[in-house]
Amino acid sequence: MTATTRYTKVAIILHWLIALAIFFMIGLGWYMTDLPKDGPKQIAFDLFDLGIYSWQLSEPGSPRMFYFNLHKSIGLTLFALILFRVYWRVTHTPPAMLSSYKAWERKLATGTHHFLYLLMVAIPLTGLLMSLNSKFGINWFGMHVFDGVDNKEVRHTFEELHELGANLVIALIIVHIVGAFKHHFLDKDATLSKMSLK
Repeated sequence: MTATTRYTKVAIILHWLIALAIFFMIGLGWYMTDLPKDGPKQIAFDLFDLGIYSWQLSEPGSPRMFYFNLHKSIGLTLFALILFRVYWRVTHTPPAMLSSYKAWERKLATGTHHFLYLLMVAIPLTGLLMSLNSKFGINWFGMHVFDGVDNKEVRHTFEELHELGANLVIALIIVHIVGAFKHHFLDKDATLSKMSLK
């Protein structure tokens, strides 16, 4: 493997695409858990009540059911993207850290990246296992994929792990963003440019 100073275009696109998807999924997770379980059924949904896009269903469902299924569908797609990203990372050498990094910065950056990758795999995996142990199973954008086994105790365990992972990834993303801004605005080094398509 040869040394490189920048991430590949594929790695950069995956980084930003997955980052945006994670932000969306966290927001969607917060939004959908506050929806009532006995909401009125309907055939079309104004997505997040923004008046931008109306999503048509093949059969009526409650808002909670709709947004939970949307979360599962995007989550399954995101999981596939993350697995591909892990494969790409393993098979393509990332750029070396700058020589200007202090020892603690190297350790923090390495630990944060490794933990982020771990959580990026663990969060959708626990979500998948949680759904498989529910009575609803998994539909992918309206197409039935897996039946649920309706094991409440196991589902609850994976639900707690899923929520814990989401909270941890939020904290790590904050550390990641603060570190990137520090290098860009205070240190004025080339760290952030490694993940730019320019």
